Amino acid sequence: MNTALGHLKVLDLTRILAGPWATQNLADMGAEVIKVERPGPGDDTRAWGPPFLKDDEGRETADSSYFLSANRGKKSITVDLARPEGQTLIRELATQADVLVENYKVGTLARYGLDYESLKALNPRLVYCSITGFGQSGPYAALPGYDFVFQGMGGLMSITGQPDGAPGDEPMKVGIAISDLLCGMYATTAILAALEHRHLSGQGQYIDMSLLDCVVTVNSYQAINYFLSGKIPRRMGNAHSNMVPYQVFRCKEGDVIVAVGNDGQFRAFCKLIGRDDLAADARYATPGQRNRHRDTLIPEIAQAMLARTMEEWVRLMESANVPCGPINNMQQVFEDAQVRHRGMQLSLPHGAGVQAPAVASPIRLSDTPIRYGRSAPLLGEHTDAVLGEKLGLSPERIAALRAEGVI
Repeated sequence: MNTALGHLKVLDLTRILAGPWATQNLADMGAEVIKVERPGPGDDTRAWGPPFLKDDEGRETADSSYFLSANRGKKSITVDLARPEGQTLIRELATQADVLVENYKVGTLARYGLDYESLKALNPRLVYCSITGFGQSGPYAALPGYDFVFQGMGGLMSITGQPDGAPGDEPMKVGIAISDLLCGMYATTAILAALEHRHLSGQGQYIDMSLLDCVVTVNSYQAINYFLSGKIPRRMGNAHSNMVPYQVFRCKEGDVIVAVGNDGQFRAFCKLIGRDDLAADARYATPGQRNRHRDTLIPEIAQAMLARTMEEWVRLMESANVPCGPINNMQQVFEDAQVRHRGMQLSLPHGAGVQAPAVASPIRLSDTPIRYGRSAPLLGEHTDAVLGEKLGLSPERIAALRAEGVI
């Protein structure tokens, strides 16, 4: 089948989330991704449950929901990188690869002769992507870290949560490991850019990705707000730093998100809530004015929103093209008509003999659409096939390596 990246081979030396998310993106688009795991436990996230996938007899497998979320479409082999024989296997696989992605601590793979410079000598076309917490250089480069740390250090938690003085006003992290996911997406972009450069130059290159860098980058307009004003952005709960009204409002029954982004939408919204006078007020005539006078505008809107239920407001605002929406729980998300129409919930075959749930990629390509094959692999499911087909190892040699604990 025609896929965008079906011609590419990816050697995946990553675990946890940022690296696996990047390589899953490549697998979704058709690349052959060989995931290298430790013999025995494999990727740490296989054990990060419950919940765990259950087999056809209702017994829990060794694969958690966390692992399933980031490893579909890959082949799993087990190789001990600390063993010289294991390092030899990886070097041989790297000579055939287009891309290698790793997220070991700085310097670890150099000790094994699996760093970029070593593998570049064997395969000059190799695109080699390293993902670490702090990057390959700087005073923190050698330090470990998880998503929570980077959300705090990168400033994201300083602008997330209830305002000072409100109930529950502590800094708050995002409800998913956003640092890892952002870094995985940026890494995918960087890899594709390096491959395009290789298309012209014939040469691979090295990519240095940092979770902290990615979080700092996505501060985006909040960072520029600070640069321009000199004022440190503060936590504002569900309000927006630059647009008003752009927040959650309590209704007669339930809550609703109102996301007004321009003057036309503001006038339409004011008409809906029976407050044309607000649209005519010079204090609220432009986005900048509404932002400057939010303290007087928001209470007026909040009072008007109590007149109807959330369902009534959503129906009215949608009919008037005023951006709005409900606050769905996870069940409601996947029952939503638009989400269902877009096919965002998947069911994929798994090596345990059952169908495993998955969430579809948001990437929609017209000529090379994503073709979903299988769920995340069982630990070492493809070791024999990969070593036999790619490296030409005999069944006897593979058995010997397994007996020695190399694979």
